[in-house]
Amino acid sequence: MLLDPTRLIEVQGLELKARLIVEGYLAGVHKSPYRGFSVEFAEHREYVPGDDLRYVDWKVFGKTDRYYLKQFDEETNFACHLLVDTSESMLYQSDKAAVSKLEYARWVAAAIAYIVIQQRDAVGLSTFDTALHPALRPQSTTQQLRELCRVLEQAAPVGESNIGAMLQEFAERQVRRGVVILISDFFDDFDSLERGLRHLSFRRHDVVLVQIIDPAEASFPFQEPTLFQGLEAWGPRAVDPRALKRAYLEEFERHLGRLRGLARELRFDALLLPTDRPVGTSLAALFSQRTQRRGT
Repeated sequence: MLLDPTRLIEVQGLELKARLIVEGYLAGVHKSPYRGFSVEFAEHREYVPGDDLRYVDWKVFGKTDRYYLKQFDEETNFACHLLVDTSESMLYQSDKAAVSKLEYARWVAAAIAYIVIQQRDAVGLSTFDTALHPALRPQSTTQQLRELCRVLEQAAPVGESNIGAMLQEFAERQVRRGVVILISDFFDDFDSLERGLRHLSFRRHDVVLVQIIDPAEASFPFQEPTLFQGLEAWGPRAVDPRALKRAYLEEFERHLGRLRGLARELRFDALLLPTDRPVGTSLAALFSQRTQRRGT
């Protein structure tokens, strides 16, 4: 399957990969996903014979016994901001994984950018590690996709992540609200992360949390004494995985649970994407979740 990570690595060029991901997704579901980001519910109006029944609000019908249609408005000056984690922890790739977390994040970001530009909306890009690195202001041109892919391909992972401080800086810089898609492993101090996400919520941004993990991070399959290399905070350490596994998995699940809970409280979309998952399937999950939440 072309959209599977093991096949995508055979394709040259991030822009081409983004096109293949999106076109494969469209062929699979037979409908456009180009709603989902910029189309918002506006109001109801009464049904008129000949109207498309797909837009009947059946919940309203159940309460009133009358047919009303949902109407939608495309937001003007819509902008999608992609924030991609390029800290060193994103370099992790276990022995059985086809790609690193960073490479998978690049594919997801490029595919979303392709979709947004196809619907003639604007998309911008910033990368971050310990600091925010604004790269491209939102635009809706084909050239923007090429530039975005170029920046993603050239982004060099450096140092630790500081997501909370980065989000607060980003929120202060953005005067107009928009869709903010944060792509990261979210392995950071949770209290700081929470402050940053609450700041985005206060600024009324529509936020999507895309958490990229390696399958080994979720299962901790290590059995023999292993030399673990800390990609950000500490160097190599020899550890007996059997003694560590239970405590690690408990902490891992606790962190994921806190992030999911915060996302629900703030009404953010949140997805957990292992790097062995087909990228087209990941896009389908993202758009399905957003469509359900918006009631479209």
